[in-house]
Amino acid sequence: MKESVEAKERSQEDSRNSGRNLQAEIRSVNPGKSKKIFWQIFLSIILIIGITVGLCILMNTSFLGISYQQDRIRSMISSYDTLKEASRQKILYKNSYRVTFENICSDNSLSILVTEPDNSIRLSSEEERISNGMQNQLIGMLLDLSDDENKLLRENSSYKIVRHYDSRVGGDFLVLYGSLPDGNTILIRSALESIRRSVEVSNRFLLLASMVAVLIAAIFATFLARRITKPITELSEISRKMTHLDFDARYTPRKHTNEIDELGVNINQLSNSLEKAIGELKQANADLKHDLETRNKSEQMRKDFLSNVSHELKTPISLIQGYAEGLEEGISDNPEDRKFYCDVIVDEAKKMNRMVQQLLALNQLEYGSENVSLERFDIVPVIDALLSNLRIVIEQNGITVDFDRKACPIWADEFFAEQAINNYLTNAIHYAKNEKIIRIWTSPAEEKPGIRLNVFNSGDPIPEDSISHLWEKFYKVDKARTREYGGSGIGLSVVKAVADNLDRKCGVYNQPDGVVFWIEFDN
Repeated sequence: MKESVEAKERSQEDSRNSGRNLQAEIRSVNPGKSKKIFWQIFLSIILIIGITVGLCILMNTSFLGISYQQDRIRSMISSYDTLKEASRQKILYKNSYRVTFENICSDNSLSILVTEPDNSIRLSSEEERISNGMQNQLIGMLLDLSDDENKLLRENSSYKIVRHYDSRVGGDFLVLYGSLPDGNTILIRSALESIRRSVEVSNRFLLLASMVAVLIAAIFATFLARRITKPITELSEISRKMTHLDFDARYTPRKHTNEIDELGVNINQLSNSLEKAIGELKQANADLKHDLETRNKSEQMRKDFLSNVSHELKTPISLIQGYAEGLEEGISDNPEDRKFYCDVIVDEAKKMNRMVQQLLALNQLEYGSENVSLERFDIVPVIDALLSNLRIVIEQNGITVDFDRKACPIWADEFFAEQAINNYLTNAIHYAKNEKIIRIWTSPAEEKPGIRLNVFNSGDPIPEDSISHLWEKFYKVDKARTREYGGSGIGLSVVKAVADNLDRKCGVYNQPDGVVFWIEFDN
């Protein structure tokens, strides 16, 4: 028992230390420094959109011009090859090819000029729309293609492609110039100014689109962040309550489950496990407390028992020893005195024997050293037999007994039931006063089915502050009176133990003309 209690004490101390460490870890986390996950998600989405738009603008600025220039070069080469083939077929200068020529110029946004060896214009995309001055500028540009303002981009045996800055118009041009199979010179030009303007327009559009995208992204991010953070916030609140040992909150998974919902289900299971574990810990603590109280109570009861038994046995042993020594020493030769001495010794021995028997019966009932055997029997013959045994004492005290002898079968251990009833009758005989009446009757039990045996004696009422102590071992309301008739203060404790073993109740209450003791049995 002692080792079990010490083990439970160590377990309880370990649990307290673990709880203190956990609380210290929880307090070490400062909620004020933690960022809200809503804003983290929201700002992350906005940042991703912003970076994406910025990269688009950067790539547009850096690579759109190059890409456009390569596209222009491919268009110029394709146009040259088409015109070269037409020259080989000798249809380039025919009126029937004029529409095809103009489509090539307009579809590719090109200015095309074909000149003869004497620099006279043989074919021009501008001849009907520009003045002779413009034609002269084109010819002049052809003559300036070799200066430092030109940057060679591509070259083969038929043509060259250069990037040319025309100082007269203040702009860059892509120029393809070469020869045709008929010996004429061809000049194909495309302005690069449109590329710069296209980049500017594209960047402005991207900037405007990015503003709209950021606005839409902000709305979407708000919705998405709330959708993501709502279950997380709920789980955070549940975990916070769990740190305060509140396990009532539960997470409800959504219709379309994901890892967060699985986490919520796991937290629910964790909450149930913790609640069960804490409940078991509380029960273990309660059991430990009960064991400690029981141990202390048992220790105190043992001390009280030894003290009371020693006190109760001290007087009869002293009397027996004293009178026996007197007889041994022949203190008197008078036969009557010797008989008196012997009667005292026998009487005190009987008192000791009665007390020992009461203690043995009480020990059997309280500690289960003997099993209680339930049987059904009529209580009336038992009471009649007890009254017959006590008849001489009843007559000597002039007591009138009123007993309702109506048959009353009960379920009980006959031996212990007889012990309890005998203690009630003996107690009633010795305390009967005034009219000196003892009444015995049965009545229905009050709280659950059964019968109640009532024993009344006409005597002084029991003080109210003593009633609750009557069932304690060795407790005596009137110690002098109890000693006078040889009572030990154990009889009512035996009655209480009998009732407890039968899972029934016993009690006492005062009446104007006496006291009633009662005990209940199953019937």
